[in-house]
Amino acid sequence: MLGCKPADTPFEMNHKLCEDMDQKPTNKEQYQRLVGRLIYLAHIRPDIAYDVSVVSQFKHSPSVSHRNAVDWILRYLKSAPGKGSMFSKNGDLEVVECTDAD
Repeated sequence: MLGCKPADTPFEMNHKLCEDMDQKPTNKEQYQRLVGRLIYLAHIRPDIAYDVSVVSQFKHSPSVSHRNAVDWILRYLKSAPGKGSMFSKNGDLEVVECTDAD
């Protein structure tokens, strides 16, 4: 994914994912590992939290279209490095968060 084209949004507009038995399956273990890492990353990147929750619903039987959706999220993450929440240990309990979500 290092040479991929970055995406502007975390998910393709009006893209519907569903469980279709006629679709070509993808590597289940690799998909589960990747989605698990995205779930962990969603704690500091709330802009991908909804999209990760959608793709995580298909961890038991992922297809190629589900993997393409995960790849789209990865392309979005490539376009926005350094964005997210920063939690530092400095004794200050003030929470400051900026968001660009509508």
